[in-house]
Amino acid sequence: MNPRIKKMVGFLKWLPDKQYLRLYYFIKFKRHLNLKNPQTYNEKLQWLKLYNRRPEYTTIVDKYEVKKFISNIIGEQYIIPTLGVWDSVEDIDFDALPNQFVLKCTHDSGGLVVCKDKSSLDISETKNILNKALKTSFYYIGREWPYKNVKPRIIAEKYMEDTLTGELRDYKFFCFDGVVKSFRVDTERGTGNVKMDYFDRNGKHMPFERGHKNADVMPKVPQNINEMMDIAEKLSKGFCHLRVDLYNANGEIYFGELTFFSANGMVPFNPKEWDYKFGEWITLPKKSRKGI
Repeated sequence: MNPRIKKMVGFLKWLPDKQYLRLYYFIKFKRHLNLKNPQTYNEKLQWLKLYNRRPEYTTIVDKYEVKKFISNIIGEQYIIPTLGVWDSVEDIDFDALPNQFVLKCTHDSGGLVVCKDKSSLDISETKNILNKALKTSFYYIGREWPYKNVKPRIIAEKYMEDTLTGELRDYKFFCFDGVVKSFRVDTERGTGNVKMDYFDRNGKHMPFERGHKNADVMPKVPQNINEMMDIAEKLSKGFCHLRVDLYNANGEIYFGELTFFSANGMVPFNPKEWDYKFGEWITLPKKSRKGI
């Protein structure tokens, strides 16, 4: 996180959501946030944070509880097996875990440990990473309110890798009123230099960047991309906007997570015209909360 933003988060926890988001947005975009008549994608995500508050959103962003939600819609075959769930790092029995696994926190987007060889795992450092994540409220960073009441826990999942690419590529489907308009392919994950390429629903590369560079070699679209889009559209039905994250490992599709506010709605598009294009795809619902 940008040091300036990190400092702001720490000092301004007391600030109401609307005022906080106005300040954060101005720092990121150097212009005022338009909440009365939002036009861009990033503006509309801020509006949705404030005025589209459905109770079930908290369950949907919980990385453990969402698995039940997903299973009821598309079936358990798309769920990465859970190896354990704990309230504290001290409860984790590392001896009982397999040689390869993934540890993550249920309430945030940063508490992640990927273990490819347990014999070389630094357990002390792993506990430090997870403890830090458990004590961090993801809500305060960007006022993504669904995370505010998620119970902080740790889950272990089966380690997944695609043998063809040597990694687990992330496919993020941007759905609007239950229709995929765009999807993003994340490559070089875990290297500290992740690449992000956007495609339209027909697999055509889209000419913009948002926060990260495009890959040096354009990633190939999976052969079962249509099945992935079908799954994304089933999961996003009933939501004006939802990003559905899926994995594709050795031709098998697995669920990743559901996200309401991609990149916190605080990352510019380059060129910025795409901020308006994505914004056109969001039809804002009626306000579900007043007086925020």
